[in-house]
Amino acid sequence: MNSGLRTRLAQAEERFEELARLLADPDVIGKRDHFQSLSREYADLDPLIRLWHAQQAAERGLTEARDLYRDGDAEMRAMAAEEVERLELQIESLQRDLQRLLLPRDPNDERNIFLEVRAGTGGQEAGIFAGDLLRMYSRYADRRGWQVEVMSAHENDAGGFREVIARIIGRGAYSRLKFESGAHRVQRIPATESQGRIHTSACTVAILPELETVDEVAIDPNDLRIDTYRSSGAGGQHVNTTDSAIRITHLPTGIVVECQDERSQHKNKARAMSLLGARLLEAEQEAQRSQRASERKLQVGSGDRSERIRTYNFPQGRVTDHRIGLTLYELDGIMDGALDAVIDPLLEAHQAELLAEMSR
Repeated sequence: MNSGLRTRLAQAEERFEELARLLADPDVIGKRDHFQSLSREYADLDPLIRLWHAQQAAERGLTEARDLYRDGDAEMRAMAAEEVERLELQIESLQRDLQRLLLPRDPNDERNIFLEVRAGTGGQEAGIFAGDLLRMYSRYADRRGWQVEVMSAHENDAGGFREVIARIIGRGAYSRLKFESGAHRVQRIPATESQGRIHTSACTVAILPELETVDEVAIDPNDLRIDTYRSSGAGGQHVNTTDSAIRITHLPTGIVVECQDERSQHKNKARAMSLLGARLLEAEQEAQRSQRASERKLQVGSGDRSERIRTYNFPQGRVTDHRIGLTLYELDGIMDGALDAVIDPLLEAHQAELLAEMSR
């Protein structure tokens, strides 16, 4: 373990001990919000410090075993050699776990998300595929006990979607789905294809973390044009009976958001404002990423919507994630929501990239 990581661990241990003292202070205990904030920080650090103490104990044991191997008789040397091997493996494992816990945490990981799916090249078949992707993510959400609310949907003539936006509510939704942003390509024979030819179509997916409050992004009310209209299509409750649907245009950027899910105009406006805040935050972060374009981009987490990230090949039953070179012949299960088979390797690859950056 390099000196930089040891310094960070020593600082974390110092903070952990400071938190323990603060949490025992009657003045801190009397301030509920502050106490809860410190308690969360203490709980977050606890597994890291436990591992760090285990690592230190293993290192002390390894030193003693090596001393015994150097100074002992033949029998003791044999026992010491086994202990050295065991402790070296244990320390190697502990170091990997410590490095993972030291990885920078994404502050958005526990948040709900907005899922946006838009049909791209491929005409009506792309719209059908957009519906398939919405179904895939909805079934994945069901498997994890999350809720899905369709906020707005624009259907095409073939029963698919030109665009569909949904809100997925569940702890850790962003952490699991944040690497789904990008271009998704499908290769299959459309139902309308009379000669059995395989067509290639594409959709873009965007995953945006839902802000806890719209105040997290400065929005001037004077920059907004708000229109009401009657709900229609997927997601609309009390369809075509009241002007409850909301469309908000952010005039400086031209960003347009809408929500027609709720029967209440007030609730639809709140949902649309939340989506607008998420879009504006994403635009701001994209500008920052562009400024750092000369720096090395992490392969998995670039979030470029124009980047082709995955291909779904129906004739071969194959799903390929191009970022990490992953190919699985489990297309039916994945389209039915068994997405962990793709998501887990992506998360592992992202962690490996971060660890490589930390070790530089």
